[in-house]
Amino acid sequence: MHLKSRLTVVVLMVLLVPTIVCGAGFHIREQGAKAMGMANAFVAQADDPSAIFYNPAGLAFQSGTQVSLGVTVVNVPETTFKGTTNIGQSDASPAFLGETIAVDTEARSDVFFPPNFYATISEPDSPWAFGVGIGSLYPLAKSWANNSPFRDEIIEIAIKPINVNPTVAYRFDKWNLSIGVGVDYTYAQVVLEKTTNIDGVAVGLGASGTTSAQLGEVEIEADGDGWGYNFGLLWKPIETVSIGFAYRSEIELDFDGDADYLMTPYGQGALSSAVYDVKAKTEITLPDTWSFAVAWKPMERLTVECDADYFGWSSYDSLDIIFANNDVLPDSLNGKDWNDVWAYRLGAQYELTDSFDLRIGYARDNSPVPDATMGPELPDSDRNNYTFGVGYHTERAVIDFAYMWVDFDERKVDNEIQTGTYESDAHLFAANLTFFF
Repeated sequence: MHLKSRLTVVVLMVLLVPTIVCGAGFHIREQGAKAMGMANAFVAQADDPSAIFYNPAGLAFQSGTQVSLGVTVVNVPETTFKGTTNIGQSDASPAFLGETIAVDTEARSDVFFPPNFYATISEPDSPWAFGVGIGSLYPLAKSWANNSPFRDEIIEIAIKPINVNPTVAYRFDKWNLSIGVGVDYTYAQVVLEKTTNIDGVAVGLGASGTTSAQLGEVEIEADGDGWGYNFGLLWKPIETVSIGFAYRSEIELDFDGDADYLMTPYGQGALSSAVYDVKAKTEITLPDTWSFAVAWKPMERLTVECDADYFGWSSYDSLDIIFANNDVLPDSLNGKDWNDVWAYRLGAQYELTDSFDLRIGYARDNSPVPDATMGPELPDSDRNNYTFGVGYHTERAVIDFAYMWVDFDERKVDNEIQTGTYESDAHLFAANLTFFF
């Protein structure tokens, strides 16, 4: 596989952050501990500051000034693959590159800590509400062993993203209806370490006629940003029922990066090596999302909510990378052809006492990644999410905790680069501390 294909992984992994742990594709829903305790079935409740993310219309039914700080601890114990592949032979002779090998390997355990922050304000007698949310919607820390068959795809990657979402909401008291709108800005940085080789191209190193080269470590840094918007509606037709709708627009992210790599012609050693730098750029359109939700209070202390989320992943039909200022790498055109998918969520909260709440939830999340274009850089599959949470509140503060177990379906794949089965699971722990002023 040529280096241009390997560099494709860099930009791809910037965007595929949450795929390994949370929402299918690379969308993350875990943006508040209260919501996570109910499997993120929260669009029709939206009654804490994380409404900025889930449904901004919910801010108009809240009063006073609130500040919320939170973090989600994501633990991915392992991702395993058993089968065959024709990648991962960067140290092989050119005559053996591309041959199929048996694979039984697993990724290293990874832990990372995406934070969130919300601040909201609404005067008690005013229908207006304002807020801002800052979160990490695309976090990742993922690593494979240096001798993994997938080392040419990735050894280690770290993503440091930030999302800023200022929001305004208005309440129509006559209809018990509110609307909310926000601006969505996303910025992300990525650092990637991997090994690879380039074959079939005259690299201009060592002996005349050399057409294949081994590379040592490749270190790549890239960043990108983009703008979007979101809005929501929240209607409470009767005291025990609320109906919510939320929309988040597509975001086009433009990435620019630098790759420093060591190139050594096959069989010639370090004295024939040279360090190269290449610039690459690409763009990708993140999907729009549509959320529909109903919450019901069958009894005074119990709330049950059901949500359906639609992800327009068909917007991700290709990943085209343009290389500049080099004589070796042609532009890379890569078809993806992802599918639009639904996710379904059911959550409940029971007020055990006036100050202590219990929460539980379940979600079924479907993968948009087709078999033909799935690879080890994105071992995605349908998954079941099981959640539990608690909340303790006083007049001045609330503290929420939640746990989620993500149970990935066994994913069988048979395409041009691999035949076999991926297995994985993940554990998430979340906490939020909210103050009232």
